[in-house]
Order: sequence, then structure tokens, then C-alpha cells
Amino acid sequence: MNERRINILAIPGSLRPNSINRGLLEAVREVAPVGVQVQIYGGYAELPVFTEPLDDGPEPESVRELREQIRDADALLFATPEYNGSVPGGLKNAIDWASRPYGNSPLAGKPALVVGASPSPNGARWAQADLRRILGVAGADVIDSELAVGRAPELFDADGQLTDPSTREALADRLRTLLAAVRQYEATPTAA
Repeated sequence: MNERRINILAIPGSLRPNSINRGLLEAVREVAPVGVQVQIYGGYAELPVFTEPLDDGPEPESVRELREQIRDADALLFATPEYNGSVPGGLKNAIDWASRPYGNSPLAGKPALVVGASPSPNGARWAQADLRRILGVAGADVIDSELAVGRAPELFDADGQLTDPSTREALADRLRTLLAAVRQYEATPTAA
């Protein structure tokens, strides 16, 4: 019997196309087992700043696409840098949009895992903690796990490829944890 394909929406916290956190998500694609598709979200730049009056009007196309991608995913994987000791504004804005409409958010009950990388030895730990809290408040089923990749630029080659085997294995381990959460969610009688 064939298992169905598991779709993971990977959301980088940085707008930069060559960011180290996007590089982490590209590496997750490489370590993903057969039957797991990892799609990287790239629509931050098109999202308007969240305000309730905008939310009450016609849904902006970029917001509709974000919500649809989250709704269609089996799980979410976030890779965040740390800006001024916390979550980047663009990422927070995307979560604010995804947390609506109240009572019918695509984030509700969605398994979510947070990892992060930074040039500092801290590995974006504060941003990861804040992001897990924000996602939990928004209704996601956040996995209590962390991967803090410090001094991250040293772990990538000039083409942005992750070259560090221990970080690659740590990503594979976190991915296995996320996949287990998806299977547990699907086995729950109240799962959608």
C-alpha cells in the first residue's frame, strides 16, 4: 500500500533570496525522504501590512495565496533569522494574516516546527522562542524543539549550499520529528 505524499510548506523568515535561513530550507529539501514534498514560500514582498480594516475588506490576492498554501500543507517548517533580538517584521506580518479569519485560520491545529540560523553564536534562539510563542497563540500545533545554527555562514559554501554534515543530520532529525507530528495529527479522530 502506497503512503500518500506529505506536503510541507517551508517559510523562511528572511526576504533575501540567498539568506542562510532559506539555505537551511533548501537543505531540508535535500534530506527529505521519498514521499515528502517541501515547498518554499516566497511571497512576503507582496503582502500588505496587516490591519483590521484591510482584513475586513476584499481579501488581497497575496493574502489569499498565503492562506491557501498554508491550508493545503500538511505541516509548516519555519527557518528564522533574528532581527534586533526577535522575529523579522515580514514574518510576523505573514503570521498575522495567516491567523485570520478568527475561528477559521489555516494555522489552526497545523503542525509547525521552527529552526533558525544566524551569523552569531546564538543561532537565532530568541527569535525561535518568540516565533514558537506567536505561532502557538495563532493556533498552530507547535513542536517544542529547536535547532539553533550559530555562525551559520561558515557552514555554507559560496553557492549557498549547506556543507556541514552535522547540521544536515540535525535538519533531517527535526524533519523526522515534524513528519511524526503529521502522522499523529492524521491519526487523531478530530483531525480534518
